[in-house]
Amino acid sequence: MTSEAFVTVASACTFTDKKPQADGSLLVKAQCEAEGEEGQSPAQFTIKRSAKSPKKLVIADEDGTVYGEVARCR
Repeated sequence: MTSEAFVTVASACTFTDKKPQADGSLLVKAQCEAEGEEGQSPAQFTIKRSAKSPKKLVIADEDGTVYGEVARCR
């Protein structure tokens, strides 16, 4: 994960808009590509600090599905 995108084993998402929220989280709109599929599709994610590890971030999609804890790439 970087300030511009995040990549998983099966997908890559490039951020198109970022809005800080009152609770400290970040609402992110992105264009995502999935492995084995043509083109991009829009997506929305919430990114917030992990309650377990303050140095890690938690990414969840619009449905609340959590992608897990990640650390920022340098």
